[in-house]
Formats: sequence, structure tokens, C-alpha cells
Amino acid sequence: MLSLIRRKKQSFVVKFVFIIIVLSFVGTIFLVWGQGSDGLGGGKGAYAAKVNGTRISIQDYQNAYGRIKDMYQQIYGQSIPPEMEKMLNLKKVALDGLIDNLLAMKEAKSLGIKVSKDDISNSIEAMPMFQKNGKFDFDQYQQVLRSNRMTAKDFEEGQESEVLLKKVRQSVRDKAVVTDADALAQYKKENDKLELEYVAYAPSDVAAEVKLSEADLNGYLQKNPNEFKTAEKVALSYVLLDPSSMAAKTTVTEEEIQTFYQKNIDRWQGKDGIQPLADVKEKVKADAIKQKAAKLAFEQAADALYKNIKTGDLNLIAGLLKQKVHETALFAADAPAPGLAGETAVIKKALELKQGELGGPVDTAKGIYILKVKERKASSVPALAEIRGAVEAKAKSARAIELAKEKADDAAKRLSAKAALKTQLTGSFGFSAKGEIPKIGVSPEIVDAVFKLSAGQAPATPFKVGNRWYAVRVKSRIEAPKAQFDATKEELKKKMLPKKQEEALAQWIKGLREKAKIEINQALIADK
Repeated sequence: MLSLIRRKKQSFVVKFVFIIIVLSFVGTIFLVWGQGSDGLGGGKGAYAAKVNGTRISIQDYQNAYGRIKDMYQQIYGQSIPPEMEKMLNLKKVALDGLIDNLLAMKEAKSLGIKVSKDDISNSIEAMPMFQKNGKFDFDQYQQVLRSNRMTAKDFEEGQESEVLLKKVRQSVRDKAVVTDADALAQYKKENDKLELEYVAYAPSDVAAEVKLSEADLNGYLQKNPNEFKTAEKVALSYVLLDPSSMAAKTTVTEEEIQTFYQKNIDRWQGKDGIQPLADVKEKVKADAIKQKAAKLAFEQAADALYKNIKTGDLNLIAGLLKQKVHETALFAADAPAPGLAGETAVIKKALELKQGELGGPVDTAKGIYILKVKERKASSVPALAEIRGAVEAKAKSARAIELAKEKADDAAKRLSAKAALKTQLTGSFGFSAKGEIPKIGVSPEIVDAVFKLSAGQAPATPFKVGNRWYAVRVKSRIEAPKAQFDATKEELKKKMLPKKQEEALAQWIKGLREKAKIEINQALIADK
């Protein structure tokens, strides 16, 4: 097919790969389409990462990051909120994918893995966007590439990289083997029944044992000052100019009424459509006056402020505006002065000003503010004597958490050493992928650990479930019949193989990374 494409049509110039094709690839969404050695941005200048001296360019990184971000946006059907993107760590995922690809591509050469023209042709023919009625269509192929300003040559070279990556990864997967022992362990895990004995400790169980000295309290305060910092506070003088006071002496022309009507035409929507100006003229006029008065009031306030701002004299400005000066006591952003409740923009501006500085105008629903900061009080950490109660409560809570963990650690060691200990029993239960355990709750970590153990054995460390720490030991294990395993062994091995293959691939990539010299531009992937 490749030669057929060459005969039928010349290639077009291309610079970017489009997301539809990327998302349809079977192997990986992290293909690199940039310029440079091995298509991985080996040019000079800034780089996203260097792997054994080979550069991954910033452009390649940005393309990969853009593709994975687009993928998630298609999945969610909307833009990804910044907090979700940070949680998903998409920047790191994109760069890790590029690094893994580069390592795999280099390793393919040492493994003797190559890609033939037939391999490339077959992969392209299999892509649904190039098919009509389930078969490859050359005209469709040309049309899709042309509509995305791509050349067949460049697309096929990119597909060659994709096929090579797929081949090398599959060669690693193919070496993975599920042994009889693996299958037996999985069978026992899925079919055996366990009963656990356990000891649990919650902070509330040990809180009465917590005793703190003066040094403990001081130490906690020094280590956690931000928990006790007072909020930054300001005290203001301000002038509030109400635009409605100017409305009575504000007039509008017929032209201004007409212009206001046209600019706000959606306001006059009635049951039968847009109401004619003649029918709503008085309402239009009133609204136009209100808007004009607000604009004039803002301009008047701004003029008075800017002409006198260097004086720092709010009383002078108030006199020019014929307004009185209002005063507040010290207040914080989360507890504003009564007269400023709900005035977020005013409070934000106040906290930006220096003591003695004038600021504004700030336009809000209440009117137009001009501010002066009378006093600022920086945030600070009070002395222990002033906040002893709060420090003691938090320090006790933190120590109770530590103590519960310590007791659980000790219990786990004793259970592991087969020491006698007063315990509770879960009752018999089977394996649960969700990690459900009677009496304890949901803990995949405990389930995964205990189903590998025999009766009398215990994990060496405790597990946290909710706000409790659990030390556990296998009280008894009822094994499933071996005959049933023999009958289902091969089917179970087939079921386990895909996961085993992915684990082998992950371990292989991890090994390549451990042997490689990798330099990452941390500023590029940092969350800002």
C-alpha cells in the first residue's frame, strides 16, 4: 500500500499531528513529531529533558502535553479545571511518556527489532478514519491528511515510530509467563477463606494518655506557626459616592435614549418579541439616566482623587465631592467592618494599600468608594500565653494520632512475633477486590497483604483505615479444594496473563530508567 500511495500522490507539507489520529493509535498517545535526531528534538537550545545526552525539545513536550490534555477534555466533555489537572499531574505524565518512548526506541535497536513497509501499511489500513464500509479507502486517506495539512510521507514516518514502539513493547510482553505457582497463588487468593484477629487504635482511644509539657507546647507552636497566625487587618477611612444622588440632575438626549435602547435591545424582549422604543421609552430613559449618572459619578470621584492623591487628604476629597468620611475599626478580610460586609472589591483594594495611602475609585453595587488606610496590622503569631488553649488542643490531637500509630506499630510487631495479645476477630471472609473486611471496613492494602499469608502469620506493620490503625494476624485460613484449581488452572493463567504482561513492561521501563542518565527541566512541569 505504501508504494501505491507514493505512485498516486505527492506528499503535502506538514508541521503538526492532529488529535483524532493520535487518540486512535493502539500503542501510545505519546508519539513525538518534532524535528531532530530520532524525531525527538535533538536540536540546540532549551530542552524539556535529556536522556543519555539526547534532547527532548520543549516543542515535543508541549505537543505531547497538549495531546493528553485534549484527550482528557474529550473524555470529560469540557475544559479540565486547574485543580483536576494538578491532581492528574498531566505535565509529568506527558514528559514521562516521551522519556519512556525515547528509551524504548533506543532499546529496539539493540534488540534487533525493525519495522517493514508492510507493517506500516497494515497499521494505516487498520485505522477507522481511513476506511469506508470497513475497508481502507485511498481517497479517504488523502482527504483526512489534506484537511489536517499533513503529508503522507511525514505521517507514515510518524506511524513507523508508532509501530516500532508497539513492536518493542509487545516483545517485552511476550516474554512474560504466568507460572503454575503464580496461578495457584491467585486461585488461593480468590477462593480461600480467612479469619483475622486484630487490634485497633484510634486517636480518641488514647487521647487521655497524652500529657504535654511546656516544652512540647512551645515546640508545636514553633513547628506549626501558620496554624495560629492572626489575619492581616486594616482600619479604613472612606468616602462613598452614591450615583443615584446625581440622577436627579442628569439628563439624556433623544439620541442617547435611542443609542441606549439599541445597545441593550435584549432588555426589551416581550411576549411577542422586541418591544418598540415608543412603548418602553420612559423605562429606557430612566435606565439611560441611571447609567449616565453612574459614569459621571465615577469620573467625578476619579478626578477628585487623582488631582489630590499626593496630599493623602481624604477630608479634602470628601469636601470636593460633598460627602462625609466614614471610619472603621481594624478588621480582617474574613470578618469585615459592618458597613463593608459583602464589599469584596473594596476589602481587596484596602489590603493592597499601604498605611496612609489613598486608593480607588472602587465601583460596587452600593456606589463608588475612595479609600484611605488609617492603620495596618500585619499577621503575626501570638505568644504561647495568649493562645495556650488553642495550641494545647491541636498539640494534643496531633500527639494522640502519633500515639495511636505507635501503639499499633508495637501491636503489629508482637502479632508478627506470635506473641499473645488481646484481640478481636473479623469472622470468616473471602477475597474482595474492593478490600471489604468484616468489622474493619474497606482496606485493599490489608486484603492484599493477608491473602498472601498462612495461619499464624502477620504483616510487620499496621494499616490505617479511616482514622484508626489496625494491627492484624491471620487467625485461620480455609483453603479451597486443589482439584478445582487443577481443572481451571489454564483458564486462570490466560486471565492473569495481560496483567502479568503489563507488569513486565512496567518493570522493563523502570529498569531502562534506572540505567539511563535523565535530566529534566523541572520548571517546565512544576505546578504553578
